[in-house]
Amino acid sequence: QVQVVESGGGLVQPGGSLRLSCAASGSFFSIYVVDWYRQAPGKQRELVATITSVGSTNYADFVKGRFTISRDNAKKTVYLQMNSLKPDDTAVYYCNVRSNPLGSWGQGTQVTVSS
Repeated sequence: QVQVVESGGGLVQPGGSLRLSCAASGSFFSIYVVDWYRQAPGKQRELVATITSVGSTNYADFVKGRFTISRDNAKKTVYLQMNSLKPDDTAVYYCNVRSNPLGSWGQGTQVTVSS
C-alpha cells in the first residue's frame, strides 16, 4: 500500500491562491492515476480533479479554469494549484493515489477561504 501525505493548506482570503501537494511513497507512482477530493462540513466528499499516468487531466465544473492539477513523477508528488479561491472552496482536501481498488488516501489538508 502506498503512503500518502497532503500538505499546503491554510487560511486565505477570497481571490487568493494556494498550492497543495500530495507526496507518495513506492516504486510505481508514475503509473498511478491520482485524484484530489474535498469534503466540506455537512457535505459528501466530491471529486475535484484527476491526473493520469501520462498527464491527462480532468476537472470538476466548479473548479474548471481556476485549479490546475499536475504531477512530478521524479518527486512522487502531485500538485493542485488553486487560484481565485472562493469561500465555497473551504474544505478538507484529500489526495487519492489509485494504487489499489480502494485507493491510497492521505490524512487531508484543511483549506479555509475567508475574509
